[in-house]
Amino acid sequence: MDYPPTKLDYHVDMFKLQSQATILSLFKAEDGRIALILDSTVFHPQGGGQPSDTGLIEFAGSDFKFSVQDVRSKDGIVLHYGVFEGSAPEDVEKGQQVHLLVDEPRRILNSRQDKKLHSAGHLLDLCMQKVGLGHLEPGKGYHFPDGPFVEYKGVVAQAELLVKQKELEVEANEMISKGGKVYAAIVPYEEASVLCGGSLPDYIPKGSTPRVLRLGENPGCPCGGTHVSDISDIISMKITQMRTKKGMTKVFYTIAS
Repeated sequence: MDYPPTKLDYHVDMFKLQSQATILSLFKAEDGRIALILDSTVFHPQGGGQPSDTGLIEFAGSDFKFSVQDVRSKDGIVLHYGVFEGSAPEDVEKGQQVHLLVDEPRRILNSRQDKKLHSAGHLLDLCMQKVGLGHLEPGKGYHFPDGPFVEYKGVVAQAELLVKQKELEVEANEMISKGGKVYAAIVPYEEASVLCGGSLPDYIPKGSTPRVLRLGENPGCPCGGTHVSDISDIISMKITQMRTKKGMTKVFYTIAS
């Protein structure tokens, strides 16, 4: 796709629910869904085992409303999939202004805004940007015999790693002190669909037994490859090592739960 990378407004403010954007393209995808590409977005795409944000995109100067049902990122470009509420515009011009509104319940679920955490990896992702380490590379969270770790793009100078390690640990434990309970279970596909609001992301095969997170009374959330040992009630975190190699930095950690 010949478009510039989408500016991600939620990296500036993870709790932001509204923003303005400019349309770059509106088209029908190969699977028949309507896709909208914008120059920027406040919608968080599906990734890391979490479903995408949902909400509305309102077209400036008209009554047209686009209901966002799924959001994906490909090669740095965010695609908003959905349907028009009521009538659809006959033609959409590149450069048209739109107003984006994210569903607050889904954002609370995805961002753990209500003082709730979903995994140690997610916790680190929230804290890394605060200490100048950027964001995790989607899907890069693992659990090996030598301990769990996460990794992200961008190399920090070896001389700075020790300082960053200490700063990250302080940030993580400060957030943990405000944490809440997390329930995890592996259940049949149909039951998981009900727990997660009636549907599951398409990357989860039908007939499988997905792992589902449940945060208090909030709807459940499929947690993809996140390990059960990673999502119990986190009491504290110790950053045991930070290591840089081949353009990626690995953060090793242990958690008490």
